[in-house]
Amino acid sequence: MKIMFDTNIILDLLLERKPFVDYAQDLFDKVESGKIDGYLGATTITTLDYLLTKSLPSKEAKKIIKTLLKLFEIAPVNRLILEDALDAGFLDFEDAVLHSAAIHCGVQAIVTRDEKGFSKAQLAIYSPEALLTVIPSD
Repeated sequence: MKIMFDTNIILDLLLERKPFVDYAQDLFDKVESGKIDGYLGATTITTLDYLLTKSLPSKEAKKIIKTLLKLFEIAPVNRLILEDALDAGFLDFEDAVLHSAAIHCGVQAIVTRDEKGFSKAQLAIYSPEALLTVIPSD
């Protein structure tokens, strides 16, 4: 199953945000084991780099980004994605861009803790907890 990860799920794991970190870790484990084909938007990578370099040494931040690039496929963001996002009717442009990129990559669903932000989505939207009930256990 191809799943686009919203930035908040990645931050839950990296920042060890309680109580969300355990769900994020379980989802990462599913990506590592191949039970989920994990996708990140290109804009998620740039946002993460910006945030990580604010709180970590640059070398450490780059190491984390490299790990994410090995683990996840990256959904590109180009003019078509941005134009589609502008027309999608979302309140939050960043969510619209992620959604549009997911559609163009053939992703089946988005996992996020901001389900309201994706109320206009054409894809299935899961909370981390709900997605974990859909993905087969090890």
